[in-house]
Amino acid sequence: MKPQIHRNALVLFSGGQDSTTCLAYALAQYERVETLAFDYRQRHIVELQARLNVLNAIRERFPQWASRLGDDHLLDLAVLGQVSETSLTRDMEFQMESSGLPNTFVPGRNLMFLTLAAALAYRRGLDVIVTGVCETDFSGYPDCRDDTMKAMQIALSLGMDRRLLIETPLMWIDKMQTWQLAHDLGERAQIGGGKALVQLIVEHSHTCYLGDREHRHEWGYGCGSCPACVLRSNGWNSWCR
Repeated sequence: MKPQIHRNALVLFSGGQDSTTCLAYALAQYERVETLAFDYRQRHIVELQARLNVLNAIRERFPQWASRLGDDHLLDLAVLGQVSETSLTRDMEFQMESSGLPNTFVPGRNLMFLTLAAALAYRRGLDVIVTGVCETDFSGYPDCRDDTMKAMQIALSLGMDRRLLIETPLMWIDKMQTWQLAHDLGERAQIGGGKALVQLIVEHSHTCYLGDREHRHEWGYGCGSCPACVLRSNGWNSWCR
C-alpha cells in the first residue's frame, strides 16, 4: 500500500497564540488549509472576533500564504457551555479543584472539538486536523495529552472509515519555544517575516481567559493575571532574554 500524501488540513483555530502558530505551521506545510472555531459560550468569547482579525492580517501580510488559506468555519457548541461548570464558562474565580485539575478544565471539550472537526474534515475532503494541544505548557488537562490525541486519531479514523492524521506541532514545546516557532515559520515564509508574524500574534491574537482587550502588554492584550496570560507572558519574557 502506498503511503498517504497529505495535501490539505483543517486547523482548530481559536485565534489565540497557540492556534495562530499552528495555523502558520499548517500554511507552511499544506496546499489548502481551512480553519474551524467553536462558540461554546466561553467567557472569553471576544476570541471569536480576534480570530477573524488574525485571518485578515495573515492574508494581508503573508500573500504567499493567502492563496492556501481556504474557508473558515464556526460551529455553535452551546451544549458544552450548558453542561460545564467551569471558570471558562461561568463567572467564577480561577482555582484548583479537589481532583487536582484547575477549574479552567472543560470536560470533554477537546474530544468534542476533534469529533466535530473530523466530521467537517470528512465533508470537506480534508485529511489532517491540526490542533495546538501540548503536554509541556498546560494545566494538566487530560484531553491535551499525547496519548489522548493518538487514541482520538485511531477512533476517528475507524469511525469515519477514512485515515485522519491529528497533528500536534506544539505537543512537546513550551510557550518560549512557541514564540520561537512562530518567528521561524514567519522567517521562512518571507524576508523579515519572523518579526512580522510575531507582531501579528502580539497585536491580533487573543489568549486571556477574561477576554481583556483593553490592557496591552509587550506580549499582547490580556488581564495579565489569569492562567493563560501568565503562561503567555512568562514565555515571552524567557524568549526575549
